[in-house]
Amino acid sequence: MTGSETALVFDIKRFAVHDGAGIRTTVFFKGCPLRCRWCQNPEGLEESQRPVFFQSRCIHCGSCLKVADPEQEKWENNGPVWNFKWRGDWNRAVHACPTGALAMDSRRYTVSELMEKIREDRVFFRENGGVTFSGGEPLLQNAFLTAVLKQCRKEGIHTAVETSLSVSSEAVRNTVPYLDQIFADFKLFDGDQHRKHTGMDNTQITENIRFLLESDHRDAVTVRTPLIPGITADYDNIQKIAHMISSLYPEVKYELLNYNTLAPAKYPMTGKTYPLMDTLARFSEKEMDRFYQAASDGGVRNTVREEKASV
Repeated sequence: MTGSETALVFDIKRFAVHDGAGIRTTVFFKGCPLRCRWCQNPEGLEESQRPVFFQSRCIHCGSCLKVADPEQEKWENNGPVWNFKWRGDWNRAVHACPTGALAMDSRRYTVSELMEKIREDRVFFRENGGVTFSGGEPLLQNAFLTAVLKQCRKEGIHTAVETSLSVSSEAVRNTVPYLDQIFADFKLFDGDQHRKHTGMDNTQITENIRFLLESDHRDAVTVRTPLIPGITADYDNIQKIAHMISSLYPEVKYELLNYNTLAPAKYPMTGKTYPLMDTLARFSEKEMDRFYQAASDGGVRNTVREEKASV
């Protein structure tokens, strides 16, 4: 997924106000190297197109049953039950569905097609808005992303990226010069804990964070830690992350993201079960203050508070 001709996009969110400065259009790229237990976008994990099923749209007409492979679907309680592990051709069943209850999770864009979508919202960007690239992991498709970023810069459109930084150093170095704002996740300081909860260690991530905070782009970087109860939301974890990033750049910006309780709602459409169903509460303002105190104790001067309306 490094070619520059096309890229898979699973969503384009318009009028976003929590993905960077101003009013933004957020483009969500398919594919992610991590498997975080709390992932907010399970439909963005795989690098290929996959089916999704919207139960509320299904009218139980049976059109899909007529064309589906026996291993692909079974019928229970007058409705379809899909085997999302089936790796055959889903197009016949998708096209047979009259309501869009069964659909593919993404579509492929060329650079010109994606730029056309971005330009549709340009009137709303005004002085400080723009486009944010998220995922999944947008830097996995870095050649395509860089081509889009270059065109945005040519047209004066502000750009931002939300990245796990679990990508090659080359991908970061190729892309960063064309970005105006960088939101970089640093989830867990301990490598073993990072591997346990995301499927990979954090060696590449810490290397990329070091590069960014020692580069000329450091003032464009905001390091983020999503606060997951019992996993990342730990005083020691936050303090150690804060100490590392502030030692690299004393003026680093650090943001703590309160737990997103909306994530579990997406899992049924992909045939998955949210792994943290017992963890569905956001942190109180008092608890958030304690986490920000950990960041301060770790040496961070510039903490960024998310707006209370964000989720």
